[in-house]
Amino acid sequence: MVWGMRWEMEWGIRGPGGVAVFPLMLLVLSGLAGARGGVWDLRSLSCSFRTYCECDFRPDLEGLECDLALHLAGQPLARQLVTKAVRDFVQDPAPSKPLVLSFHGWTGTGKSYVSSLLVRYLFQEGMRSPHVHYFSPIVHFPHPDRIDLYKEDLKGWIQGNLTACGRSLFLFDEMDKMHPGLIDVLRPFLGPSWVLFGTNYRKAIFIFISNAGGEQINQLALEYWRLRKDREEIRLQDLEPAISKAVLDNPRHGFWQSGILEEQLIDLLVPFLPLRRHHVRHCVANELAQQGLEPLEPTIEAVVDSITYFPEEEKLFSSNGCKTVASRIPFFM
Repeated sequence: MVWGMRWEMEWGIRGPGGVAVFPLMLLVLSGLAGARGGVWDLRSLSCSFRTYCECDFRPDLEGLECDLALHLAGQPLARQLVTKAVRDFVQDPAPSKPLVLSFHGWTGTGKSYVSSLLVRYLFQEGMRSPHVHYFSPIVHFPHPDRIDLYKEDLKGWIQGNLTACGRSLFLFDEMDKMHPGLIDVLRPFLGPSWVLFGTNYRKAIFIFISNAGGEQINQLALEYWRLRKDREEIRLQDLEPAISKAVLDNPRHGFWQSGILEEQLIDLLVPFLPLRRHHVRHCVANELAQQGLEPLEPTIEAVVDSITYFPEEEKLFSSNGCKTVASRIPFFM
């Protein structure tokens, strides 16, 4: 059975290796699983469903930019790069290739959060959209000895879903844990061709997330601070070579010897900077508001103080970004 030719609608999508591939935010934020509805054959999809494909893709670029400005802490460069890339892509009626973004940085700096906002503001059904596909190496590709099967299934899955709807988003998490060689099958889908395997795929979006390059990004941010330079002055060209090298030199990274970086198939390497204390405060206040709790100063300060910072001497950056903020709040209420 080719997974790209059959799928379970909305909740119980079956993907590579026979593992359920749930819509991105459903898996990332709630971890819910289940199946409902029947199995559809993509070769006999109705015109009404093809119309729904475009109807579900309803970009709210103003909402996206506003949410990023208000809630994404400490990432001026990432915010600028992502908003411009997405806006240019969405407003192009005939893009020459899919939009391919690769997010890099330390844990808890906002990579998954930005991905979740893209889903929310690009697809009408958000986390429920059947056109958003999430892949985790641990969940979907856990066995190295099955790499050939995973490659076949992944290729069929991408091809089949793009046949159903060109306006699809594919997100690959933890690329630094992805089996080298697996991602090779994506190369034909990422380039500037107009049609592949009978599929018009140039309106798709691919997002890759990894911690690779995080140490190099942190080092540059530290150097800027020591030179008393504003983090707003950090530019993509200051970081891009170091991030590329960190990925290409890592034999455990999913891009290892894949040719994807070398062939410049990625439109943007997006760096996420390490977060300072006042950025963590911002995250704590946001989380309290989302939980319907009053953002009292003693509570915010207590949560911020409970987090570990580095380097040892300066204690400048949060070791886990804002990743543990939500789980710490109950201890200080």
